[in-house]
Amino acid sequence: MDTVYTSKRIFLNSAILPAEVFPGGIVVSALDGKVTRVLTSWSCVEQYLKDNEGDLEHIDFGNLLLMPGLIDTHVHINEPGRTEWEGFHTATRAAAAGGFTTICDMPLNSIPPTTSVANLRTKVKAARGKIFVDVAFWGGLIPGNQHELRRLITAGVIGFKCFLCPSGVEEFPHVSEEQVIEAARLLEGTGTVLAFHAEVECQRLQNDTTTTDPFKYRTFLQTRPDKMEQQAIELVAKVAQQYDVRTHIVHLSTAHALPTIRAARALGARLTVETCHHYLSLAAEDVPDARTEYKCCPPIRDRINREQLWHAVQAGDIDLIVSDHSPSTPQLKLLTAGKRQGNFLEAWGGISSLQLGLPLFWTNCRRYGLSLQETVRLLCTEPARLSGLEHRKSRLDIGFDGDICVWDPDSTMTVTEDMIEFQHKTTPYLNRTLQGVVHATVLRGTLIYRRSDVPCFGPPVGSILLESANETSTKHSVDNSVKLYKYPALSPGPVEDLEDDDIDL
Repeated sequence: MDTVYTSKRIFLNSAILPAEVFPGGIVVSALDGKVTRVLTSWSCVEQYLKDNEGDLEHIDFGNLLLMPGLIDTHVHINEPGRTEWEGFHTATRAAAAGGFTTICDMPLNSIPPTTSVANLRTKVKAARGKIFVDVAFWGGLIPGNQHELRRLITAGVIGFKCFLCPSGVEEFPHVSEEQVIEAARLLEGTGTVLAFHAEVECQRLQNDTTTTDPFKYRTFLQTRPDKMEQQAIELVAKVAQQYDVRTHIVHLSTAHALPTIRAARALGARLTVETCHHYLSLAAEDVPDARTEYKCCPPIRDRINREQLWHAVQAGDIDLIVSDHSPSTPQLKLLTAGKRQGNFLEAWGGISSLQLGLPLFWTNCRRYGLSLQETVRLLCTEPARLSGLEHRKSRLDIGFDGDICVWDPDSTMTVTEDMIEFQHKTTPYLNRTLQGVVHATVLRGTLIYRRSDVPCFGPPVGSILLESANETSTKHSVDNSVKLYKYPALSPGPVEDLEDDDIDL
């Protein structure tokens, strides 16, 4: 039975009504979860319900806002291997509770990392039957796996992430400039993305006035100066200008690199940039001593830098906003009792915020003059474009997936441990009051989350999204064929379904 979702406020993010919020309805097919009809007025809704009485399910959300499901292209799920940090079940529940219907898993922190087709197969098996939202995968570029890159493209990864400095885990070593250039040559013409953790190790500045107290945030901040990012982004810009490959800078934290980015783009570089909610919401001056839940790499910088990042968002220099959800155990964050508790230099770096992305961003939007349309572009449209999913995600148009985020942009909520769905409740946003409350999430027509005193989740009906890019694609056109694996919770099917015929080449 098809479902019609109605509300007095709908935002399609489509050419039909590109910037309007209107009363109406969205009809989603029970067969394939695609949008089959958009009802663009309340009179159309009433007539449609009358004509189809008894033949469809009707869910009305009153005055709540319906818009396309959100997409987060930077999530560390860590399963298998480090599932005690985070796993598919908890991460995707958190995503669903935050209005996200698609997330892209990063290739490191799991064991094995996604650096070969065999390792991708292992990760796909680990995800089966556990995911509440759709999940796509990044591949990883490390020394010695260049021969796997094209095989991974055909297997369906959305692109490749590499580190230009040590990653923090032994199984994912960083690459040299020569190895980056070799990879860029191999990836030319494929349409895939080469993404960079853009920091390089460099000599400390002369005459700095470093404090040596490891429990003060300033001590850690001085170990990761802006110069580390600036030099790395200069390398990325050079690669982007010299090779016909899509390049992407993950988690930009320093505004000092923006002139380099602008100059490279002006010269034709295919370079996109993301920043994270923590760089737009937090500032170094406000980090309390020994509060290592604020530690991440690159680091949270000062208020002036934060303001400059917001101006870059306003100007369009930053393409998308992501969480970089990078959880670990409280023990690794050195948040538990002991002599090392609160040691910024030794604690694991990573911030958890997957569930909170929409209210974190929306809380600041009005201050900076950003609209609902721009919010959807930064949290949905551009993430879909980066991940190669723009032909089926990010719009509520006929033929697109019926993915819907249902929320109230006018109400507020306070972040508490009992409302957090990711595995460890360690986050710098505890007890903060944020504007914008997600009330429900719909994945391909199925209601997977509904807010209540006890949050209600549907079954984990998320799918693995593996996009196989045509290697003969031109610079501006990539022919994608979708491999979609759907795992109902009660009938996950045999393991063999995911083996040689699907992703082994």
